[in-house]
Amino acid sequence: MANKRRGPWWDLPLTFIIAFGVVLLLTTFVARPFSIPSSSMEDTLQVGDRVLVNKITYRLRPIERGDVVVFDGTDSFVKAGEIPQRDLVTGTLSWLGQSIGVVPPDSTDFVKRVLGLPGDHVVCCDAEGHITVNDVPLEEAAYMFPGDSPSDMNFDVIVPDGKLWLMGDHRSNSADSRYHLGDPGGGMVPQSRVVGRVMNVLWPLNRIQAVSIPENFAEVPAPGLAN
Repeated sequence: MANKRRGPWWDLPLTFIIAFGVVLLLTTFVARPFSIPSSSMEDTLQVGDRVLVNKITYRLRPIERGDVVVFDGTDSFVKAGEIPQRDLVTGTLSWLGQSIGVVPPDSTDFVKRVLGLPGDHVVCCDAEGHITVNDVPLEEAAYMFPGDSPSDMNFDVIVPDGKLWLMGDHRSNSADSRYHLGDPGGGMVPQSRVVGRVMNVLWPLNRIQAVSIPENFAEVPAPGLAN
């Protein structure tokens, strides 16, 4: 008896299934697209930008000041009891859509810039109105939203072990670590909640660019080494 073979009609759906599986593996473990949901990072990132989030960067190097990161704000920026629950079907479809960048991120996903690492002393503000990190003033005009001041709220914090102090570049429109000082965790985000580093803007085409660390952060010393 001749061996039965699948007809040519099977090739296209099989190819699609394999390709989709490869994409899901890459977005789960290597990098994933992320749609910017708010204006809190303008002008660095704008509403609707599609960015590439590298999920393996922090397996190769530690988080650095100045990194723009995507993180899960559960229990730091959002209380667990305030998170809407999805059923299995809705949750699965949402995850699939987010994995390929066609569904907006969850309400617990945020994107901010790292200003303080564990042990850092972060203060607003000095006599000239600058935020200081370990007594070094940050010159932030290169990435901060035009016309914004570094902060309209005063704060003086030391970042605990395993935590981060995160702020948006559009300071007057960013509910970041400053606004959660009175919450459990004091506005600090666990490093374990970081999904990955924002590496590039991929879309729209006229905004394709790398998202690099500003040079001013190189001047900040490690905790305890400030003059």
